[in-house]
Amino acid sequence: MITRNTGLEPLAEDLTAVIDGVAGTFGSSAERTVEGELDCDPTQPGRLFCWQYGLRVDDATDAVRKLVDVVLPMLEGQGWRTRDRSNPRELIAQFSRDGADFNVHVSRVGDGVAIVGSTACVPVP
Repeated sequence: MITRNTGLEPLAEDLTAVIDGVAGTFGSSAERTVEGELDCDPTQPGRLFCWQYGLRVDDATDAVRKLVDVVLPMLEGQGWRTRDRSNPRELIAQFSRDGADFNVHVSRVGDGVAIVGSTACVPVP
């Protein structure tokens, strides 16, 4: 596993804990969608990698309110910067801190919430 040879492992562990905590805000039915390394530079395959982690929460009643009233203040209090990436189909909050970033997607129709994270790209030794 490449994360053991780079600076990704601490970022990946931190990001996993944060994303799991955010998912818990929306309910206990989180389903892992992705976890692992990703070659993040298609122009130089095998030279730069990032780590990704994703969750989907299908039973998220009142998800928009939870994102705005609970998740945003909690993460901003922990030093995460927030950017609004929303569109007509979904509310999207992008969070960034210390080389890690993740997005929370809340459907404007229905209850689905998807949370996806990605660390910064690092060179492979």
